[in-house]
Amino acid sequence: MELVSDISLIRGEEELFDRTAHLFVAATDIACAADDLYTWALSRPSLTRQGERLVRDKRIRKLYRPGVLLNEQTAEHLHHLSGLGAQIRIGTEEINETILLDERVAIMAGDEGKAVRSYSVISRPELVQGILSLFETAWLASTTLETFDARFADIRMEAPQILEFLTTGCKDEKAAKSLGMGVRTYQRRVSELLVALGVTSRLQVDARARELGLL
Repeated sequence: MELVSDISLIRGEEELFDRTAHLFVAATDIACAADDLYTWALSRPSLTRQGERLVRDKRIRKLYRPGVLLNEQTAEHLHHLSGLGAQIRIGTEEINETILLDERVAIMAGDEGKAVRSYSVISRPELVQGILSLFETAWLASTTLETFDARFADIRMEAPQILEFLTTGCKDEKAAKSLGMGVRTYQRRVSELLVALGVTSRLQVDARARELGLL
């Protein structure tokens, strides 16, 4: 893709990767921040042998929210990428969904609430450096995949049942008893699950869990 200006607006993932695919192939340093694996098509849990070779040949850093670890398939995919040499970290704070290529080009995802999501491709050096600085700050504040996942194993096993209790309006006391734990422990698990889902209240759980394919 030859940029005719410092900032280009692209609508839809298909057009984005049709017009920037060669940038990904040429890049040797790729940094990616996303809420989940489905923001960027190239991050989805399927890798060809050619894709695996490209991962090994590049410096790749991926930063995700905890929700990616609630789904066993996506968690396995991340560990597979890590085994190929990609650096993967998990952060609990809100992040700007961004891809940085060789610290020269930034791709920023627009509002996902739109029917067709837009993406900004930015090559203006001072803007790219500002976006890179935000990514580096979030990266340093995050936790390695292995460390985060080690303490996340319990909640991943319990998540399907807790989600069912939350979406059906089950009382905490009854839900805790069903899981064989105290009410306070159950409520702590719920709080951890809300963080993982990236929501702030139980009322948001159903919609977000469906977005992530957990329900």
